[in-house]
Amino acid sequence: MGRTKIVAGLILLLMSAACARRDGGRTIVVGSKNFTEQVVLGEIVAQHLEHRLHRSVERTLNLGGTLLAHQALVTGQIDLYPEYTGTALTAILKDSSGAIGAGAVLSQVRAAYLRRFHVQWLDPLGIDNGFAMVVRGDDARQRHLQSLSDAARVAEGWKLGAGYEFEQRADGLAALKNTYHLSFPTAPVIMDLGLLYQALGQKQVDMIAANATDGLLSKLDVSVLADDHHAFPPYQVCIAVREDRLREVAGLQAALQDLSGKFTNQKMQQLNYLVDGEHQSVSKVASDFLKQSGM
Repeated sequence: MGRTKIVAGLILLLMSAACARRDGGRTIVVGSKNFTEQVVLGEIVAQHLEHRLHRSVERTLNLGGTLLAHQALVTGQIDLYPEYTGTALTAILKDSSGAIGAGAVLSQVRAAYLRRFHVQWLDPLGIDNGFAMVVRGDDARQRHLQSLSDAARVAEGWKLGAGYEFEQRADGLAALKNTYHLSFPTAPVIMDLGLLYQALGQKQVDMIAANATDGLLSKLDVSVLADDHHAFPPYQVCIAVREDRLREVAGLQAALQDLSGKFTNQKMQQLNYLVDGEHQSVSKVASDFLKQSGM
């Protein structure tokens, strides 16, 4: 090996050591909650950081629900994860004002998270994944249902299927009932989110509390009822990241901002379906997305 190459190699080693000292040598830790979209987004973020920053990234995906992921972030168990503005506003900040614009919600969440948790919210990824109240297509056609106001006029009421968080959160079932006064003669059937569409198709329930980017929405004969009275706040997806890690890890913020605006609801539906419907690996789906996006 020539003298020039040896010197260049030493310089690179010294630079790497300097970077490690600045961030304490800690690996970047990417987290996610415990459903398909979150795991896919977490893997996309992790792979992108590995490629962009040329360093190892630890994945702590499938953490659990909102409160567990938030706790992991603020206690430093993870450095960042994708979160939803409406979820942060209502589940974490306990603000039930709800019916305000997407920009206002983001500004409010950004300011509060920075002040209270020393966490920054980066620019939106391009996804607005709100709650989607879904019924079978034949029910929507026979009953001329287009909105939740239409559904509220169904005298016999609805048998609802939902996940645990929707039942518990103020921006979920409580907001739906308070805004539309829908009739639910029996208690909601609480189940894993992955079982909702199966339960709807098998007529175990008549309505499900799904999400706007579910992959099956574009594949099944179902209808999303419009939230015409804005029971639910906006749910823009952003990366929430610890302020200290943005300072410590050179290039981290710029690398994360590469992902802002690179998604749409339709694209996220496709990614979710590749995992849930076609059973492709999360790693492959993430890698293909980054390649197709030129990243």
